[in-house]
Amino acid sequence: MESIIREIDSHKGSMTYEDSFRYAILCSKLLNKTDKTARENGRLLLTFVLDRLVDFPKETYAIWSDLVEAAGFYPYIQSESDLGTDSLSEQIRVSFHSSNYLYEKTLHAEQKKLSDLLFAGKNVVASAPTSFGKSMLIEELVASGKYKNIVIIQPTLALLDETRLKLKKYARDYKIIVRTAQTPSNDEKGNLFLLTAERVMEYDGLPNIDLFIIDEFYKMSLRRIDDRADTLNNAFLKVMRCGKPQFYLLGPNIGGISEGFEQKYNALFYKTDFSMVGCRVIDKSITLDATWGKRQRDAFKEKKLFELLDELGDSQSIIYCASPARARKVARNYYLHLKELSKSTMILPLVEWIKANVSDKWSLADALTYGIAVHDGSLQKHISSSVIHYFNIGKLRTIFCTSTIIEGVNTSAKNVIIFDEKKGSKPFDYFDYSNIRGRAGRMMEHYIGNVYSFVQEPQKDELIVDIPFVEQDRDILTDEILVNIEPSDIKPQVKERYDKLQRTEPGLLRIIKQNGTNINGQISIYYALERDISDVKNRHLITWSQYPSYEAMTYVMDLANENIFNFRGEHGVLSVKQLVRMLHVYREKKTIMAIVNDKLNYLLKKRKNTPNPEQLLAINDSAIEEAFHVYRHWFQFKVPKAFRVVDSIQRYVCEKHGIKAGSYSFYVQQLENDFVSERLSILIEYGIPNTTILKIQDIIPYDLKDEAIVEFLRDNKNEVFARLTSYEIERLSCEL
Repeated sequence: MESIIREIDSHKGSMTYEDSFRYAILCSKLLNKTDKTARENGRLLLTFVLDRLVDFPKETYAIWSDLVEAAGFYPYIQSESDLGTDSLSEQIRVSFHSSNYLYEKTLHAEQKKLSDLLFAGKNVVASAPTSFGKSMLIEELVASGKYKNIVIIQPTLALLDETRLKLKKYARDYKIIVRTAQTPSNDEKGNLFLLTAERVMEYDGLPNIDLFIIDEFYKMSLRRIDDRADTLNNAFLKVMRCGKPQFYLLGPNIGGISEGFEQKYNALFYKTDFSMVGCRVIDKSITLDATWGKRQRDAFKEKKLFELLDELGDSQSIIYCASPARARKVARNYYLHLKELSKSTMILPLVEWIKANVSDKWSLADALTYGIAVHDGSLQKHISSSVIHYFNIGKLRTIFCTSTIIEGVNTSAKNVIIFDEKKGSKPFDYFDYSNIRGRAGRMMEHYIGNVYSFVQEPQKDELIVDIPFVEQDRDILTDEILVNIEPSDIKPQVKERYDKLQRTEPGLLRIIKQNGTNINGQISIYYALERDISDVKNRHLITWSQYPSYEAMTYVMDLANENIFNFRGEHGVLSVKQLVRMLHVYREKKTIMAIVNDKLNYLLKKRKNTPNPEQLLAINDSAIEEAFHVYRHWFQFKVPKAFRVVDSIQRYVCEKHGIKAGSYSFYVQQLENDFVSERLSILIEYGIPNTTILKIQDIIPYDLKDEAIVEFLRDNKNEVFARLTSYEIERLSCEL
């Protein structure tokens, strides 16, 4: 098949009738074979022909139209006038594959099969390629109105935000819940919960759930070492106790799931390799000399990467890099490379906002004007969303990314360039490689996606996703999952451990389970609080409310250290002392720029020599990006979690001793909401910059909250927009 593909690729100009018939006969034979690999090759050949269809004689289009239908590519028949439906029978078959609930949407053959299973009420665990269109089926399920209460768990806030924007058109039928403070609708409206696993665990009062969806469900595996796997497993167990909902678990490139899961939940494992997007892999690793040292190798790779990007021109590309620091460095070097060759051409509102609110020395601002961006987990939510938005509408052509963009954010990238062979500091496996490769091309936008790989393909192996609460492997199952399993489901090999956990004080055990973090760590915090609460002199370090003092903040973070989180240096913080100091500065100044300046001063003091302009650019970038990383990882996630855990346990201890408890919730809300009023926090959740909210907060009536705020802003657009910059208007317009 590779030789045929190369032949089609290398063909210049018009194809002959003989070529068209020869390829059509081969394609037909492959599609009609019972062998799975042969059918895959038939579909692959078809995508390459469709990509070059303009070169084929029009008189042969009818043949290719029949083959498109034979392959089950019904959306292409609908969308391509050259492959239109001529016969009544063909129109009937296309109509049969049309969605009953999504306007003018046609399903391909495998989507139709999966859709039928879901609407028949089956619990489905689906493994399908990235370009399969699994998320389209999520929308179809929501659009059907069949399910009153739906929970959708996705691994990242970016992916949840993308899903929310796609599904907000159904707000008339569903209350869309994205925060734990939102209460479910009790009227005729349904509820659509769009949450991370952590927020599911924190959410009190889930109603009976009718449909439960987990995207990227392979993250339940403990054998893949994901530090959020415990929470995802516990979220699954929690939701499945809310009325025994139907579920749809989906992910790519999965070979199987734990034995016993299908039987326990009457589920069907549905595996398919069906794709309407072909993949062209161009191996760039052969240009690298294995004897080179790291520095020489990296310099050569970078040179070849820039040559490739220049050659690709306006064709959109995402470049996978091992880490955020790596992505930023290579992106900055490519920006400097382009700067030498040409003038910038892009005018993007985000650039204006960055220069006014972050720094005019951040290279991202200038890189954006050359069509270049970075996407990693440390960027502020609205910046990440804007980068993806600009890319998908063609205003950016190159994104340097980490695994954050690979694990679920949908882009319009024609090309994926695999620059590094690692995920963080560890080599990635075939599963990771396949997921990265699968981001090339997008169904209904490209027939072919190009993968340029500077790494060798890892040895092929099949991922079997272990479901820990089903397997209950004594060497792998964590106490954090074990404690949440029903007594009747406990297996003999872990029963002794389970019974020991159940001997914990019932009230404390309930809190520990709800917190969903390190059990031994929480018990250590409990004993420390029990010891310290009797010290009247220092009790104020525990029983404070509203804002903590510097000493109280230090006390809580000391409790959390080694019990809830550990300092490893990779997230910009090395000690409790450093973290508390930054938290204090952030609270005083109420802007992340205070942390940026703090980081910048530290980096400049470390230098013995005065930096040259290029070094100063790199230092400024490091300060900004490290500060953003501290903001996202610590201020928005780790610290609020730590305060919540300590707060819940101190309330229990204080009640036990008849002492008035403290309340940390106000401070936690302030941290998570960028010190914006809690009543306006829905706007922070929707990715609106806090600069925007502060400018318009006095316009919004005090008694409004959640969706009512958005409705008010929509009804008063002119007054609102008059106060905002073009970028702030752009961001807010996405919600109105």
